[in-house]
Amino acid sequence: MTNKEIANAFAQLAELMEFYEEESYKIRSYSNAYRVLRAVDQPLSGMSLNELKAINGVGDAIANKILELVQNGRMRLLDSYLEKTPAGIVALLGIKGMGVKKVQQLWKDLSIESPGELLYACNENRLSELKGFGLKTQQNLKEQIEYYFQSLEKYRWASVEKEADDLLDDLSDLFEKVSLSGAFKQLNPVLEAIDFVAETDDFTKLAEAAILNEAVDKGSSFEGRCKNSGVKIKIHKAEKGFFGEKLLQNSSSEQLFNIIKGKVSNFKDLDEKAIFEQAGLAFIPYELRDMPGIEKMTQIPDLIKLSDIKGVIHAHSDYSDGQTTLKVLADYVRSCGFSYLGITDHSQSAFYANGLKTDRVLKQWEEIEILNKGFDDFIILKGIESDIKNDGELDYEDEILKGFDFIIASIHSNLKMPEEKATARLIKAIENPYTSMLGHPTGRLLLARQGYPIDHKKVIDACAANKVAIEINANPLRLDLDYNFLPYAIEKGVKISINPDAHSKEGVHDLRYGVQVARKGLLTVENCINSFDAAEFLEALKK
Repeated sequence: MTNKEIANAFAQLAELMEFYEEESYKIRSYSNAYRVLRAVDQPLSGMSLNELKAINGVGDAIANKILELVQNGRMRLLDSYLEKTPAGIVALLGIKGMGVKKVQQLWKDLSIESPGELLYACNENRLSELKGFGLKTQQNLKEQIEYYFQSLEKYRWASVEKEADDLLDDLSDLFEKVSLSGAFKQLNPVLEAIDFVAETDDFTKLAEAAILNEAVDKGSSFEGRCKNSGVKIKIHKAEKGFFGEKLLQNSSSEQLFNIIKGKVSNFKDLDEKAIFEQAGLAFIPYELRDMPGIEKMTQIPDLIKLSDIKGVIHAHSDYSDGQTTLKVLADYVRSCGFSYLGITDHSQSAFYANGLKTDRVLKQWEEIEILNKGFDDFIILKGIESDIKNDGELDYEDEILKGFDFIIASIHSNLKMPEEKATARLIKAIENPYTSMLGHPTGRLLLARQGYPIDHKKVIDACAANKVAIEINANPLRLDLDYNFLPYAIEKGVKISINPDAHSKEGVHDLRYGVQVARKGLLTVENCINSFDAAEFLEALKK
């Protein structure tokens, strides 16, 4: 082990002991060891016990722990703290700008125990009112967490979109034919690199342009990292006349490409449209090319488009944890060309999000009625995002529940459940006569928090039986319901709503990420409930 690795082990031990509020003299001892060991010039791994004890500031206990690290690569005391600490808390403590006190406060006050949960909280403006934080701290932490995720070698589609577009512009100046490809082209929510295909004999001019860091010419591809973000980039070489073939290969599953390859004798000078025609297949959009068995479809349905969406469902105002007033949000949604807004602030159990007690629900209803009188081509619908309590009940008495136009039921607390418990909890909420729609069914945060396990088929069956719609939460951190379960939901006749879960005006535009994954799940206008007008939307939700 290097001196730096040994020193860092003591620094981590000190942080964890501080997190658990151990005796201050012990914490100070390990913190001092970190500083002392970082300054040692000679390799600690080559020293004897006596030589270690001779270092100014290193006593018996520290010296023995150094030997333990050198000999075993581990320290039992550190391991004991790591074993009882959630991995996400350890990750938070390692992020620049996060001190032990901040992590403790976030854990105790907001139940945040991972970088992904913290990023989501920042996006929902949860930290701005927390003592010791504020808007500036919230923004700084958000930037640090985004950087943290970029270093994990997996990326959310939305977080690398700008890099992909900018690099495509740069590459278009170098190559006559170039295209995005791979997982990005397929609109996969999570990817490991941004892939391109370029028609070229060699990558000499690409190397000379020096638009990537850590660039390596691997013959069939040129790989490196985006200069601004460090995102992994792969540029695949297409030989002259075979751009269409290479793009098809690099943007399709291996099974689909092999099937087409077996049907086409010569790919030279064929674009993708011509390739599909020669193969006798309907043209398959990029977002469907990784779907098992897609080549067996004789006709691809007319998939949902962003322009088909008529209403913004699932949005939060400053009545709960949104950033804007109800009027500002409504005016903005209307200015974007939508014909209705389904406002769904948090319910009373969501104290961390300033959830609405009954009196504030009634106050919001009054404001909605006043605002609606000022519209002749737009309407605000009275909704709520009701917490599904631990026993599966909704968050208000029936007298209040029946006053809403619609209710999205979502789980936000007690997320650590076995599949049987989570499934039963959801189904009980679905069976509630006032539930209109199920929100983010698994509670997942992509690359940050696995969703609680559920039996998707049982949940979807319950929605079908009780005429409850399911949302695709379009927040790029969620994208839940997962697109892989959309075909089953469609088969069962369950209506889908593509919802931005907006906490700001800008959040409304997350709808497009939801549309992307909806297309990957073969969603059409007929099955998307907020592509209906307001009256049809409400009629479809009636039980």
